[in-house]
Amino acid sequence: MESIISLLKETREASAAVRRLTDKQRADLLISLSNSVLENINAIIAENQKDLSLMDDADPKKDRLLLNERRIKELAQSLCDVAALPDPTNVIFLEKTIEQGLSLKKIAVPLGVVGVIYESRPNVTIDVASLCLRSANACVLKGGKEAHFSNTLLVALIHKTLAEFGIPAAAVNLLPTGRESVGELLTATQYVDIIIPRGSEGLIKFVRENSLVPTIETGAGVCHTYIETTGDLDKGAQIVVNAKVSKPAACNALDTILVDRAIAESFLPMLKRDFIKWDVEVFADETSYNILQKAEYPLLRNAGPEDFGREFLDFKCSIKVVDGFEDALKHIEQYSSRHSEAIVSTDEAIIETFLREVDAAAVYANASTRFTDGAVFALGAEIGISTQKLHARGPFALEKLVTEKWIVQGDGQVRW
Repeated sequence: MESIISLLKETREASAAVRRLTDKQRADLLISLSNSVLENINAIIAENQKDLSLMDDADPKKDRLLLNERRIKELAQSLCDVAALPDPTNVIFLEKTIEQGLSLKKIAVPLGVVGVIYESRPNVTIDVASLCLRSANACVLKGGKEAHFSNTLLVALIHKTLAEFGIPAAAVNLLPTGRESVGELLTATQYVDIIIPRGSEGLIKFVRENSLVPTIETGAGVCHTYIETTGDLDKGAQIVVNAKVSKPAACNALDTILVDRAIAESFLPMLKRDFIKWDVEVFADETSYNILQKAEYPLLRNAGPEDFGREFLDFKCSIKVVDGFEDALKHIEQYSSRHSEAIVSTDEAIIETFLREVDAAAVYANASTRFTDGAVFALGAEIGISTQKLHARGPFALEKLVTEKWIVQGDGQVRW
């Protein structure tokens, strides 16, 4: 196996050149890259088609891999959006003079070299590069083999733009797709400052258990929508359908519907028309199974214990009938991945308790969980949704790609 240490060393060295860019230069670089992406739409689509042709049409991850004209234009726009965001570096968090006459400042500085491991999402290549460069960081990208052709071309466009601004290509380094290099990356504490895994639960678990480099997890999404007794059922049905079918392979897609027993017979048949339209396979507990069977819903399965706490990433979901608010909270606490959770209710006290008590990166009242996204939250783009509680939680974007540094200025002071 060829070592990647030389590549990581090059990126560490290139990070100094990125830090020396002014705020305006970093913004201008992203605008230039946006123009390059737009100028190469056809070439990007052609390379992406090579990747798509190697993936089974039945694989739900194929939608994640797809780059069509609309998505490429959205990527170009996201580069402009990130360029327009305020510089997250050099922000002064604290400034004071202490008793000994020393002047102290605590400021925001780049992390340094950011390593990101991800699977079949070529858009992540642009998102990560844009956020890292805007925040004066260099990055190493470990994309999956599924997106090899797409990622290779996108990084070539990034390198061309970096050259225009006198920055070494290694400032954004694409590592070989083979899994052999992952071990070296996870132990390269001399060259990489932080590792961010984005992908399956298995990938995240592997990185968490094997990395010597500090990690930030972008967790799997096991997302619930709870239809409470007082909820508007029409709105609830729209929210559930949207959260399930609009992009089922997304981490913010709905996985489990919780519905109060008092309204289950009224609510569940309301899903029938749209769920049939999208061929949604339902894994139902005993009560919901009987209700949907009576409503003649065709794609019905008996739910097993494994169908709760399961991230489906497909046109599938589970349903659980609960005995009131406390029962719903108990179920979410047991099965949630702490990503995004929603309630449909008109009871303000219940809504307030739900928003306060549910432990998740994003909690919703009367809205789809599909909104959990860095771009939607006006953060320009995101590296992923962090489900941990240290450093970053929720959409992990520009503002979190910095750390702190203390600046201490004196006039000959010493301490004995």
